[in-house]
Amino acid sequence: MILHIPTADGSIVEHQPAKTPHAFEPVDTPLTERVVFAAAHVVADPLADNSPGQPAVLDWDATLAFRRHLWSYGLGVAEAMDTAQRGMGLDWPVAAELIRRSGAEASACGGAISCGVGTDQLASPVSSLHEIVQAYLEQLAVVEEVGGQPIVMASRALAAFATSPDEYEQVYGTVLRQASRPAILHWLGPMFDPALSGYWGSDDLDKATDTLVDLIVAHQDAIDGVKVSLLDADREVELRRRLPAGVRCYSGDDFHYPELITGDKHGHSDALLGIFDPLAGVASTAVRQLADDPAAVRRLLDPTVEFSRHLFGAPTRFYKTGVVFVAWLAGFQDTPRMVGGLESARSVPHLARAYVLADRLGLFPDPDLAATRVRDFLRLAGVDQ
Repeated sequence: MILHIPTADGSIVEHQPAKTPHAFEPVDTPLTERVVFAAAHVVADPLADNSPGQPAVLDWDATLAFRRHLWSYGLGVAEAMDTAQRGMGLDWPVAAELIRRSGAEASACGGAISCGVGTDQLASPVSSLHEIVQAYLEQLAVVEEVGGQPIVMASRALAAFATSPDEYEQVYGTVLRQASRPAILHWLGPMFDPALSGYWGSDDLDKATDTLVDLIVAHQDAIDGVKVSLLDADREVELRRRLPAGVRCYSGDDFHYPELITGDKHGHSDALLGIFDPLAGVASTAVRQLADDPAAVRRLLDPTVEFSRHLFGAPTRFYKTGVVFVAWLAGFQDTPRMVGGLESARSVPHLARAYVLADRLGLFPDPDLAATRVRDFLRLAGVDQ
């Protein structure tokens, strides 16, 4: 089979699909060389009204099966995060149900799970910091109910309401004092969510970093780590070196993860990454070799960076569309449809390129299935095959 692939410049190129299934085998032990979470996507019910503005309806069987797939490689699952379309189609009632169901699955199979704690149930605008704190605490209670580790997500409501770094400290300090186990903080940059510009009280990233470090130092016993999603490797390394002993830096940098996970003589980043949703097998294989062959991370993960940069290309917040498309091609679900109608957020050439890069990396358990599905997708888009 030869596929005709449309490109961004309007031309058509030929692609010969791979013939060999990927060689990444599941394992039955968790990773120990690094703490690694994959932020997992959700699978929409294709026959429900998942159009923009409607309540999300999920295919629960496929959604939970994908989490078992991630756990089978020894990765933890970061649940109900932006990869799961929090704030972009996944509303809080369904996110809460997702956390409960995934928490039960984690308990049943012994998988690690951390869960997003946010404020997205609030109507806009809010009138007080107290409202924001109570929204965080409501979500924290759901996460703790299932035994999940809380990830205190950046809040659009707080970004819109706060007028100073002190107000961030007030809100986060109150939430952290209520958490029963150390939490992960999450700094999500505006490339992922434009509503989070100026987070931590300043558009100056140096000042914002100072505020975050001060917060972590003041509450370090209540903080497991901080996830940094700024797509700026130098800034992540600088922050990493300023963290108190025992506080982890979880890389959320989907552009520079191989070198950040490998680390340097001063330390390394652990990982909490959306790109490890489609890269679970290769990520697990690479990290497991760190002790005996430190160069293995770079050797295995460096070739995946082009694929990741493509999925997370501007507008970065629409990376979920490519993640779900690749999961469909890989056979993890029967539809590329998404909650909120987000399957339309990327162009046909963009998704076709995602297929080609994934195929070259050997990411598909069944390359023939992937080729058949992308061929049918392109035909429906009007590309002759």
